[in-house]
Amino acid sequence: MDDTEALAFVKAAAAAVSLPLDDAQALRVAVHMQRTSLMAAQLDAFTMQVDMEPAEVYSPAPFPKTPA
Repeated sequence: MDDTEALAFVKAAAAAVSLPLDDAQALRVAVHMQRTSLMAAQLDAFTMQVDMEPAEVYSPAPFPKTPA
């Protein structure tokens, strides 16, 4: 997706959900969307085996105890 297509997509999507964006805001969103798309493409291109786990199992830290 080139710059013009990305900007047109952002403007159309904003209009579809009645989100008011001026041209500068729409351009910033389009730039961010393209950057995110490039990062996703890099991740998608990385070949992983089925038994490879890239992240540890998430376990949140316990809440700190508060004095009663």
